[in-house]
Amino acid sequence: MAAGLTVASTLVATAATAETEPPRLDDGFGLTVVRQPEWVDDAQRTFVFSVASEQVPNPTLLPGQTAGQHDIMVTLPEGYTANADRYPVLYSLHGNPDRANTQVNQQITEQATKDAPLITVHPNGVRSWYSNWVNPGGLGPQNWENFHLDQVIPLIDANLRTIPTREGRAIVGHSMGGFGAFHYAERRPELFSYVGSFSGGLDLLNQAQRAAVIGTELLPESGTPTVAVDAIFGSPVWPLDGVWNAQSPAQHVESLRGMGVAMYTGNGGDLTVNPPQAVVESVARDTNLVTAANLNAAGIPHYFADYGDGSTWAPGCTGKHASVPCLQKDMEHYVSLIMQRLQHP
Repeated sequence: MAAGLTVASTLVATAATAETEPPRLDDGFGLTVVRQPEWVDDAQRTFVFSVASEQVPNPTLLPGQTAGQHDIMVTLPEGYTANADRYPVLYSLHGNPDRANTQVNQQITEQATKDAPLITVHPNGVRSWYSNWVNPGGLGPQNWENFHLDQVIPLIDANLRTIPTREGRAIVGHSMGGFGAFHYAERRPELFSYVGSFSGGLDLLNQAQRAAVIGTELLPESGTPTVAVDAIFGSPVWPLDGVWNAQSPAQHVESLRGMGVAMYTGNGGDLTVNPPQAVVESVARDTNLVTAANLNAAGIPHYFADYGDGSTWAPGCTGKHASVPCLQKDMEHYVSLIMQRLQHP
């Protein structure tokens, strides 16, 4: 009798352990899973795994990153392990200098999606500008667009219970990631039903925005080793700046027709407080205003939260470029929008 109880208890314990393990992922689509998912904390909603890719075999590194691999953070909806539902996916692209798997990104996502049946994926982007680089030099291939769109998305669909269609997929990003979200949605509109930007640098014709991109190439704080000014988009000087012009989201909005579109930006707030963050946000706002004007001219409906110093947007929001209360409100509002359009349980 005691032995029977022991066996039964063991089976129950094993089942409970299995339910709380994160999903195991298979290789595929040119990606090798070099580190299987591990929960980031006891809440067991968010896990991190790592892949290697021949499209970007040698990414530049920020502190804490490992050479030759890409960390990807995934937040699951409540109840994912308890049922067999399929869920829509939000791809969330970080800015620079930032990493996918930060505590801030995790907290913003978990808070914004606590009541949403939604999977959120944060892929590594370092200083990528979410593009296939023109002149990567000694780094070797830096085909970030191929990596994210042709490898990460199908890997997620093959391994998690997703709704693997346009109707089950949205994309958003902050700063450089806002550029990436619009760039990807414009290049591959068949993949996404909604696109969003939080203080994104959307207009590469804006000279201050070009200077910001060049800064991320040259500054070691944006990743090591640093790269040349023409590494990502080629020469920024006319008449050699064709790639800059071709990949500028603000001027290529037509392919967003039929897609949900949302933009969020402040004005930098008090310029005497944290002037660098205020100036960066002011430039981002200028690029969003151009994008909004082009969307209006094309007759494409969109939502634009131009919330100034942030005082009426969210408690603690300062209207600056990396104000966490601003970004929290941005994400919560964006999730509410996409869940009205995405197919979900």
